[in-house]
Amino acid sequence: MNADLHCHSTASDGLLAPRDLAAKAAANAVVMLSLTDHDDTSGLAEARAEAEHRGIRFVDGVEISVTWRATTVHVVGLQIDPRTPVLREALRSIRQGRGKRAQKIAESLTAAGVPGSLAGAKRHAENPDLISRSHFARFLVEAGRAPDVKNVFRRYLVKDRPGYVAHQWASLPDAVSWIRSSGGLAVVAHPGRYRFAKAQMREFLAEFKDCGGAGIEVVTGSHAPEQYLEFARLAREFGLLASRGSDFHGKGESRTDLGALPSLPEDLKPVWHDW
Repeated sequence: MNADLHCHSTASDGLLAPRDLAAKAAANAVVMLSLTDHDDTSGLAEARAEAEHRGIRFVDGVEISVTWRATTVHVVGLQIDPRTPVLREALRSIRQGRGKRAQKIAESLTAAGVPGSLAGAKRHAENPDLISRSHFARFLVEAGRAPDVKNVFRRYLVKDRPGYVAHQWASLPDAVSWIRSSGGLAVVAHPGRYRFAKAQMREFLAEFKDCGGAGIEVVTGSHAPEQYLEFARLAREFGLLASRGSDFHGKGESRTDLGALPSLPEDLKPVWHDW
């Protein structure tokens, strides 16, 4: 089944409005779609209406930012109820933290000779409550500081470069608890992106499972083909459901188009098995 359970809209750092994202999914023959904006669910209703109009099964989702042992990781929540008070309040708190981080990023860039970055980032953000590094990156391209967003993240906004700001996100137990309290399944997003040694990855997944985590992205736009096999093995080892998602943000900023992914290995139980 062509399910894409990880993508982003202008409600966070994507380039397409939620309805346009759903329309693109339909054009790409996606039959099950989840919008998983960063720490925000404001685009879900619009995306759902368009998806259902086009005959796509829509799954309410979110991607929560987590700090685990000083490393930022992401946990996707699928089949959530965005109206759940505990989840709504938790996401609001995370967005407030993002606002404070954005101010610090701008101060760092100003000190490095790049003025006006906060106003510039805000011009690229459709959601004023969620300013991300991607919005700063688009401003830096616009300002001629780098040829494209990918290049920005080599020169700015990463550790030991101008614009980098360390930040404490949600704890892993809290993020999983919020997702479960809303009726959702917690899924590790793009695990191949985290610079964990093999032993550390197993420690992370063991803790995630102990917290009530349910799944792991095996096939994702962030993984190379050999990583599909690696994370399929870990899904089997830890008894995790398997998920599939492009992590699509928009043309020119994503490695993989919506739905343009290989199928999950047949022996793995997909996250949608019991839906």
